[in-house]
Amino acid sequence: MPRIAATDRRVGYDLICFDKSGDERRDDPDGHMSDLILRTLAAADSGITDVFLVSHGWKGDIPAARTQFDGWVEAMTQCKADFARARQIRPGFKPYVIGMHWPSLPWGDESIGDATAFDIPADAGAAVDPVSALVDDYAARIADTPVARDALRRIAQSGMDNVDPDALSPEVVDAYRQLNLETDLGIGGAGAGPGGDRSGFDPQAVYQSLRDDAPSFGLFGLGGLFGVLRTLSFWRMKDRARRFGEKGGSNFLACMMQAAPRNLRFHLLGHSFGCIVMSATLAGPRGRGRVARPVDSLALVQGALSIWSYCDDIPATPGQPGYFHKVLADRRVRGPVLATQSVFDSATGKWYPLGAGVAGQVAVGPGEVPKFGAVGSHGIRGPGTRAADISILPADGDYKFEPGKVYNLESSAVIKDSSGRGGAHSDICHCELAHAVWQAALTAG
Repeated sequence: MPRIAATDRRVGYDLICFDKSGDERRDDPDGHMSDLILRTLAAADSGITDVFLVSHGWKGDIPAARTQFDGWVEAMTQCKADFARARQIRPGFKPYVIGMHWPSLPWGDESIGDATAFDIPADAGAAVDPVSALVDDYAARIADTPVARDALRRIAQSGMDNVDPDALSPEVVDAYRQLNLETDLGIGGAGAGPGGDRSGFDPQAVYQSLRDDAPSFGLFGLGGLFGVLRTLSFWRMKDRARRFGEKGGSNFLACMMQAAPRNLRFHLLGHSFGCIVMSATLAGPRGRGRVARPVDSLALVQGALSIWSYCDDIPATPGQPGYFHKVLADRRVRGPVLATQSVFDSATGKWYPLGAGVAGQVAVGPGEVPKFGAVGSHGIRGPGTRAADISILPADGDYKFEPGKVYNLESSAVIKDSSGRGGAHSDICHCELAHAVWQAALTAG
């Protein structure tokens, strides 16, 4: 069901689905969604003035993506004053919302049509081998090779014997190092692309940090030494987000810009790893692609990407620019760039630096900026960004945004309700936040 109908709470939107390789899905029962979208944009009588392209983040299968898109579009729709202002300053204003789904939850529900119950096998009552189940699960999340599966089996078997040892055994440390090599993520430092922007991988140090701060990390189910697996899967999804944005995202944006009239405005919004998707969509392959014309606003909501991504000279590695620096250097965003932060976001505040190999350094003092930190906790930083630090306002506040500027929006007053190990990472469907995005989109470029 790619065309999601409007309700009394929100406008309708279109949903386009891609596979993990960045290619559009071909099994939609209603046809090839990109064809429908491009025809809609090209139609002389469509009346569309503004396209809002949205990407979800980590752990998003199709039902989860729809739930987040529904909630976000509803929050945007409920900003009645912003809608009225849009129609006042842009006569004939007509938004077109497109949700872009990429499979960021291995083993999630990836059916496009109506959800149906899975067939229950005849031997469903038989005992399930927990070691095999974990190997299958995390092979899909991290790396599915014979070497990776062997490493996962050794980790799982050790965990069955003792899930919370005082320290990882040499055998488990070796298994984790083998598994890390199989991810092929690389260790490129702060300036590498998302997924490779790590300082190293020390499974013992990560494990000890998880043990020291277990309540804050909200370990659940198979905790203990299995927590290190979650840091690797977190980083693996960063890499997939970059690859998807550079291929599927950038190609789709290029096709839409070619089909649409020149005066149609484009606004990009991403959440979590969706911020990597949108950044890569604008930057193109290896961060060095092109765009047909600038987009009109960019919103990065609780971004799980490096604080140095957009700068032209990373302080820790002089002379090296951030991976997405061309987005700002080439002025690929005509209007404002908006990035939110919250102190209640554990996913970007704690899991992110652990995944970068910065065990024991997940906290920094007031006013300090870490070498490996996420935008969702510390904002967009570094030379060339000229970022302004501001606080979120009520849903009727006036930000006075200026075209072409970067704004770090401290949003802890709104993004604060915790849920699981990610904290408030996904607590984003609020009118106050939607209002800030509206104001950015309505800033004349």
